[in-house]
Amino acid sequence: MRVDQDPEGADLLQEALTEQPAVPLETKRLYDQRVQRFLDAAALREPDRVPILEPGTNTFPYHYAGYSMAEVLYDLEKTKDAIRRYHRDFDLDSGHTFGAASEGQGPMYELSRTKTFYWSGMPGNVIGDNSIQQFIEFPLVESEEYDQLVKDRSQVLLTKALPRAYGLFEPLANLNLNSLFYPAFGYNGLVGAAAQPEFQQMVQGMAQLAALGMEYGQQAGAFAQEIESMGYPLMSPLIMLVSYDAISDFLRGTMGMSTDLYDFPEKVKFILDEHVSLAVDAVLHGPAFPNRFVFIPMHKGMDGFLSDAQYEEFYFPYLLRIVDAIISVGMIPYVYTEGRYTTRLPFLKQLPKGKCVVHFEDVDMAEAKRELGDVACLTGNYPAHLLTHASPTEVIDKAKRLLDVVMPGGGYIFDFDGGLYNAKPENVEALFATIKEYGKY
Repeated sequence: MRVDQDPEGADLLQEALTEQPAVPLETKRLYDQRVQRFLDAAALREPDRVPILEPGTNTFPYHYAGYSMAEVLYDLEKTKDAIRRYHRDFDLDSGHTFGAASEGQGPMYELSRTKTFYWSGMPGNVIGDNSIQQFIEFPLVESEEYDQLVKDRSQVLLTKALPRAYGLFEPLANLNLNSLFYPAFGYNGLVGAAAQPEFQQMVQGMAQLAALGMEYGQQAGAFAQEIESMGYPLMSPLIMLVSYDAISDFLRGTMGMSTDLYDFPEKVKFILDEHVSLAVDAVLHGPAFPNRFVFIPMHKGMDGFLSDAQYEEFYFPYLLRIVDAIISVGMIPYVYTEGRYTTRLPFLKQLPKGKCVVHFEDVDMAEAKRELGDVACLTGNYPAHLLTHASPTEVIDKAKRLLDVVMPGGGYIFDFDGGLYNAKPENVEALFATIKEYGKY
């Protein structure tokens, strides 16, 4: 769950993880040992062996248990059953819970009538029963509305972006908040809007959505506590976005944001500054999970997507502000780069030393180790597709070659280049067994 979008849900998770039930001493010992592996690696030390971080976007447990994604999007009991089996059979170092793959959220998506992505099991079965959710990107704020966005962010987000993203909130498009500046007229205007049947239906839908959300948050918190009581720490309970990605993903779209950098760069920086200030405030005053990772997925900073000059001006400074805030409250930034990231290595060398974990999807890990080995703990880069298409021998050989490069001297956590999906169980078993044995120090 996201600290910048769901602080109430994060509060429930914090409460659940703080109040752990009594567990057998051996389970507690294994739990502490697993946490320490991650902390040692993150601090550039050598743990007893390379820790295995459970990939955040992971549909493998559901396929392994025989459930379709369409089932788990609408059935949290099947979701929980699959996750329990996954932990029991594969025994990772970190815990897996639901949320990242939209498990159990189908009813909420239907009620809100979301327009920004497709999900398995949705009415019409648009993407089939076994797909991960598919994001549909389009501008929720048009370029000609930028001046209004800069002038009155709340008005634009409430009456333009929100109705365009969710059918439930379409009645807000006719709400003129500026009329409230004139009390005599504003009151009448607000009452008039609220009297409309579609507005009342929206309010009723919001109440139903709130009830579903609260129930979901309570189940998420209880299940997180259950997984931790099994001895598996949830190492990445929070998510944050870099400001460029947040505005591009959810307001302007990839193409819109790219041209904005040329058309009105100062307005872009104003909005980025607004976002990062709110993000930092959420970190400093929101739920804290000391010695846990804050997952920072970096969607649009890869090589070639922005020039070095644009990356330096519009992307990296905002990442640094969020990273510094996370560190200041005792958490560990998990800087999750996506795409090829070779030209960005000099920027990443500016991260606070020994305080961050940096994930790579596509980079020469030998070069990354040379450049960042004394700066940040490295992770990622293992090609998840091998577990679907290769033999156990090929899977093992690739793991050993990767470990030979990155594990010497410590500062490495095993993770995949991306999510784990339709993998062969025998390959998953062979891979994890190899990491546990070959990855010993």
